[in-house]
Amino acid sequence: MEKMHFTRMDQGTDEDFQILKQVHEHTLKELPDRLFGLLRDLGKDTAYNITRRDHCLQSATRALRDGKDEEYVVVALLHDACETLGPFNHGEVIAAILRPFISRDNYWMLAQHGLFQTYFYAAHLGLDPNARDKFRSDPAYEQTIEFCAKYDEVSFDPAYKNEPLSTFEPMVRRVLSKDWTPP
Repeated sequence: MEKMHFTRMDQGTDEDFQILKQVHEHTLKELPDRLFGLLRDLGKDTAYNITRRDHCLQSATRALRDGKDEEYVVVALLHDACETLGPFNHGEVIAAILRPFISRDNYWMLAQHGLFQTYFYAAHLGLDPNARDKFRSDPAYEQTIEFCAKYDEVSFDPAYKNEPLSTFEPMVRRVLSKDWTPP
């Protein structure tokens, strides 16, 4: 691959920025595989009844079997993919990565699901289970409650038969190949 020649971006040429465009296109092409790698890494966590990878697969399987649209299913699959990178803000991290490819409400749901999930366990840690209520006016508030209740908090069941990752791979690739405009 050719290299850009500038030492400052304001000195770059049209040719330099065509190379940069190719780099970005290559990065976007690899994004699904990088996210699958994060999911594979979650398979090493054995602190729960099932691995966090299987938790993600279970969440996505439940959403798929409920007839949720493809984008929602992909969001369910990837919702905890960045937990090893940012355990306290993993929802915000994956939401930021997926933002160019998903709807506003799915983005918001991803970013906030960690807080909304505390509803189910906050009392055990001395936290406020109703902390999510400050977001009642947000258009995605009810969607996020539903996601946590139907797909996230119930998906730690070793007896539940989830779909394999191969079921979701084409969906992820389609969602991440959508045309988008940089911010």
